[in-house]
Amino acid sequence: MAAIVLAILALSTLCSIEAQKDGFSVELIHRDSSKSPFYNPLETTSDRVTNALRRSFNRVHRFKTNSVPTTAAESDLTADSGEYLMKISLGTPRFDIVAIADTGSDLSWTQCKPCSQCFKQDAPFFDPSKSSTYRKISCSASQCIDLERTSCSTDHSCQYAVSYGDSSFSDGDLAADTLTLASTTGRPVAFPKTVIGCGTFNGGTFDEKTSGIIGLGGGQVSLISQLRTSVAGKFSYCLLPISQAGNSSKINFGSNAIVSGPGVVSTPLVKKSPDTFYFLTLETITVGTKRIKFTGSSLGSEEGNIIIDSGTTLTLLPSDFYSEVESAMTSQISAKRIEGPEGLSLCYNAKDEFKIPDVTVHFTNADVKLKPLNTFIRVSDTAICFTFNPLDDVAIYGNLSQMDFLIGYDTQKQTVSFKPTDCSKN
Repeated sequence: MAAIVLAILALSTLCSIEAQKDGFSVELIHRDSSKSPFYNPLETTSDRVTNALRRSFNRVHRFKTNSVPTTAAESDLTADSGEYLMKISLGTPRFDIVAIADTGSDLSWTQCKPCSQCFKQDAPFFDPSKSSTYRKISCSASQCIDLERTSCSTDHSCQYAVSYGDSSFSDGDLAADTLTLASTTGRPVAFPKTVIGCGTFNGGTFDEKTSGIIGLGGGQVSLISQLRTSVAGKFSYCLLPISQAGNSSKINFGSNAIVSGPGVVSTPLVKKSPDTFYFLTLETITVGTKRIKFTGSSLGSEEGNIIIDSGTTLTLLPSDFYSEVESAMTSQISAKRIEGPEGLSLCYNAKDEFKIPDVTVHFTNADVKLKPLNTFIRVSDTAICFTFNPLDDVAIYGNLSQMDFLIGYDTQKQTVSFKPTDCSKN
């Protein structure tokens, strides 16, 4: 038995070395894809767009500065609100999990046996007693000390507690186990001793098709931070347009995540609190011939004044600034405005033919020219709506603006890069 365990650990280490040397990619599954457990074949594209917008509006409350404590980065995340899923495996032997991938969350957790209170889940729960590589983390370990809202159990093991803005929560054991990612090459990539949450007291608004959350934020306990040495602090993704959500996007790690070649622009990644979020600096937005200076948000007036987030659908701007952007847009479109779905500010009749003005988002050192698919989306048979929207005083660069761009994060060089890309061919 000991020899078998050693062989497994050696294989895991070898896979990690290969990941560092060659890089690897993992499927990033849109929750409306036919590969997703959330997939509903009866929904139309318009239904899916409407649902994505609703989740987006629910999600953004956590970004408001009056509801995000600087020491508790996950406190106001709306549970089950992300748009993308990742397949991972935990333990030895491997136990498969499909969970929400979230760039606005740090701790990765799943429901575990034995569970004193758990929400209904279609998939089996992870049983740590069946994993030969599972270990609880002690209260004195740095991983426990560095994580907010931990406590010490009677056996001196670390207990975590995360809560969300909609009163959902997960409490349980902070542990370490082998986490395996299903590489698109067909060869799994294993990472021993990855810190996870093993939730034994969970509840709230989680969907029964959810197994947990994969934290891809910038905090110390996030999956990205834990894999930093193995993947050289690099990850990237290429999000398919929503009309192609039936297919899978990719999230790349290590050397596979390098964004290079013609058309690449890069902007500094700004370190701010809370470190979960990825902050960029927005300078201006050009709509057609009109260039509009961004005066800042509650996140700041200068560096780090906007968050880039793959789980938020719309690009959301402070109301005053949004009004200027919308005015510039409407002055250059001759079609008649109509009333769209609740929450969307600017819509036109989808049957009218009109030219959409070019939109360029000017980050520090990076001018990102958007395509029409980034700026307008069909929300019904009769309505096409602007993908930017007002939100009090917070600024978030959402995933519709990121589609058909290869977007790379380099947490060592502290940059985010954008490259126009046909993500269906990436």
